Amino acid sequence: KVEQVFHIVETYPEPIGVFESFYKFVSANLSYPKNASKQRVEGKVFIRFVVETDGSLSGFEVVKGIGMGCDEEAVRVLSMAPNWTVGKQRGKSVRVYKTLPIFFKLK
Repeated sequence: KVEQVFHIVETYPEPIGVFESFYKFVSANLSYPKNASKQRVEGKVFIRFVVETDGSLSGFEVVKGIGMGCDEEAVRVLSMAPNWTVGKQRGKSVRVYKTLPIFFKLK
């Protein structure tokens, strides 16, 4: 049995801590792809995923990418992310879709 995945819930899942600590994790683990760096590719990769009822992240999908290896790198880093707080609907933990941008900016 596959449980329904919600788009809108009463309590949205969030990174444990705050988004600031989540993006610090992403920044610390993100490696700029060499091809993208050589070609000076910058931008946002939007990744959709599911926050499961145990807080783990799954089902990563590139919604809007920038190519040159950045899309795959964004998925790689998010797949390593720590668990989130769970989404709740009517007091029960539910699976929830989230879409987040991952920023690629050359220094």
